[in-house]
Amino acid sequence: MSVIGNTKVEAVFEQYPKHIQAKILNLRQLILDTALEIEGIDYLDETLKWGEPSYLTKKGSTIRIGWKQSNPDQYALYFNCNTRLVDTFKEVYGDSFKYEGNRAIVFAAINEIPLDDLKQCITLALTYHTRKHLPLLGM
Repeated sequence: MSVIGNTKVEAVFEQYPKHIQAKILNLRQLILDTALEIEGIDYLDETLKWGEPSYLTKKGSTIRIGWKQSNPDQYALYFNCNTRLVDTFKEVYGDSFKYEGNRAIVFAAINEIPLDDLKQCITLALTYHTRKHLPLLGM
């Protein structure tokens, strides 16, 4: 798989506070590693959307990584709010995550992330267009 390196994305990562930067870079790596494991994904575009690092595949829905100064000890994975992704995550994983409406999974900097569950959420997003017709996206 080819991943596009983007200096503008790198610059955004460097602007995050150090205590968040490592956490966000771990999310980035989880997205990249997950994409490598998904059959049929041979290209992952790393770009900026709304000024935030974003990841796109041909068969998936965009995933963005974000941090806001207004909530300095939180960071999030954002999903397209016009999909059923976050609603499905809520149904399947319930209280495993904290959600922001139908658009994000929010993480506190001090908490551990349930990586296996999050990896499945990333897989669903990166393959969304192949499974959006399935109940609970095929979970």
